[in-house]
Amino acid sequence: MNIMQINNHKIIDCDAVLDAKFGKEGTPSRIAAEEKAFAFYTGQIIEQVRKEAKMTQTELAEKVGSNKSYISRIETGRTEPRVSTFYRIASALGRCVELTPV
Repeated sequence: MNIMQINNHKIIDCDAVLDAKFGKEGTPSRIAAEEKAFAFYTGQIIEQVRKEAKMTQTELAEKVGSNKSYISRIETGRTEPRVSTFYRIASALGRCVELTPV
């Protein structure tokens, strides 16, 4: 996929930037970078929904049987919850996980 972006009036090939920084697609270093990015993105979604629910990290942790530091690590992308924990988080936030075809 060749994603183009305009940045400061310069056209940048994002794939080329990612290749230079993390290695070619499919390489171990690129896969590791993508996994970190997905963990961070997931954490950001959880944080946003938690804040929309007007819930603190402590309150969310209590609802899912965890602690505040674990929720913080999830939200900052430092750790990824197990699937079962992710479903408990979604439920505690009044959300459900829906799989839709791509």
